[in-house]
Amino acid sequence: MSQDSTDYNTYRTPLSSRYASKEMKINFSDQKKFSTWRKLWLYLAQAEKELGIDITNEQLEEMRKNLTNIDYKQAAMEEKKFKHDVMAHVHTFGAVCPKAAPIIHLGATSCYVGDNTDLIVLRDGLEILKPKLATCIALLRNFAMEHKDLPCLSYTHLQAAQVSTVGKRACIWAQDLLMDLKNMERVSSELRFRGVKGTTGTQASFLALFDGDAAKVKELDRKVTELAGFKSHFIICGQTYSRKVDAEVLSVFASFGATVHKICTDIRLLSSFKELEEPFEADQIGSSAMPYKRNPMRCERICSLARLLISLIMNPLQTASVQWMERTLDDSANRRVVLPEAYLGADAILMTLQTIFEGLVVYPKVIA
Repeated sequence: MSQDSTDYNTYRTPLSSRYASKEMKINFSDQKKFSTWRKLWLYLAQAEKELGIDITNEQLEEMRKNLTNIDYKQAAMEEKKFKHDVMAHVHTFGAVCPKAAPIIHLGATSCYVGDNTDLIVLRDGLEILKPKLATCIALLRNFAMEHKDLPCLSYTHLQAAQVSTVGKRACIWAQDLLMDLKNMERVSSELRFRGVKGTTGTQASFLALFDGDAAKVKELDRKVTELAGFKSHFIICGQTYSRKVDAEVLSVFASFGATVHKICTDIRLLSSFKELEEPFEADQIGSSAMPYKRNPMRCERICSLARLLISLIMNPLQTASVQWMERTLDDSANRRVVLPEAYLGADAILMTLQTIFEGLVVYPKVIA
């Protein structure tokens, strides 16, 4: 074990160890996930108390003080015992909140914390990505304006065609990125909270909790949705929120992957022509055998990660298609892998794309 506490004998995804930003890794961290579970249990208890369930302020305060006080070793022991991650954390939370333990998860099902947390993480991840994409568009806009009058050959079929300008070509790239930003804004604005729906979406457990008072059940759903920071929730769901939501989000990322692959392929080709290239640092080595080479490694990295983004869309599509009746659990393991990879991949691409757009180099004499 090194001084930086990295275990070099254990596999780590390169998306986390090499490419993605700290804020995106935090967004998909265990601490974010399980502290959000606890927040959701607090929101539920708080709303239940406001609607007449016998819950004390002392119990709520005990929960509030322990939202981030998570004993992961105990949670692992509990999960080994129960073979159930949510119940493991119910017991772990209850251990530090003994007074609140009887009312933690009251009336809820596992998807209350699991699915609602996923929606929060998806929402927060989009809020990380959107400004980064907007920054890339702004940089490209500046580049296009700077070179709007610089004539260059356009290429169709990768053969010399009519005269265009360097700035005009950059506008083609920017237009596609604007479409991607609008898609991200749309899917972000359309995200809805799963809410408080019970085991199969009928809210039966909460109806029983409130002695058949349907109005209170509806109000509970509304209150918890508001506490979680969402403007709306699903009216209808099975045990989970519709897995089509995951497909819609990742389809936006797949489309974005196609955009950046095209842009960076163009830059790689223009680099080969020596008309334009990505920034090349003073101490950068192009090749171990041929250090004089100016390989477009940033664009190549983006193309590589873009293919990952494009390919990932098949997973949520297939997952949505095989959710029998109200739900099957064969979605779980797949989503644990695919959703973080898509977000970390998009994040890594945007970070690299920004460095490219900040330092694009144009060679007017070669173009002439």
